[in-house]
Amino acid sequence: MKKRTRQDRPTRQAQILETAARIFCEKGFDKASMDDVADAVGLTKAGLYHHIGSKEELLFEIMSYGMDLFEQNVLNRVMAISDPLERLKAALRGHVLLVTRDRPKEVTVILHESNALRGRYRDKINARKKRYITLLEKTLRELVKSGAARRVDPTAAAFAMLGMVNWIYQWYQPGGRLDENALADALSDVLLGGILARPAESH
Repeated sequence: MKKRTRQDRPTRQAQILETAARIFCEKGFDKASMDDVADAVGLTKAGLYHHIGSKEELLFEIMSYGMDLFEQNVLNRVMAISDPLERLKAALRGHVLLVTRDRPKEVTVILHESNALRGRYRDKINARKKRYITLLEKTLRELVKSGAARRVDPTAAAFAMLGMVNWIYQWYQPGGRLDENALADALSDVLLGGILARPAESH
């Protein structure tokens, strides 16, 4: 079943999600209230609940759209790349550019509020995240098996990459010494420098 994109959503609901994502980024999920969201979109609280069932459902919908963006711009684009090294490079670059250049608030909410969801909502988002982790682990296993990478633990290396990239939103500011592409190159050098086999190790 095809996932609904922002363009598929009714205009009012899309406005609510976009506004709520901005408010959750500014105030944090715990401190933001449904009154804050209702005021920002020009609705009464009762009117807001006509469009969304609960604050947690609102967070889930925001994260779901953030995952749509991630899958469209990163995961789906790299899955078809057959060469594991090129696949890893493309995944790293695409992930960095999504976080730094596009900077969608919905993706920031996923990163910053990862522990705020509970129950089935959390399970659904985690299942979608797992697809990416599985791809990274598979890619790293292929690199190790081919001799292109040192005998690193694929799971540890995959989560190291995720931690490195997902923390960028906390410190990166556009307009600084490194632009988005230079940052992607720098992080690629760091990650691949720790993973790839040295020439003597590949024989």
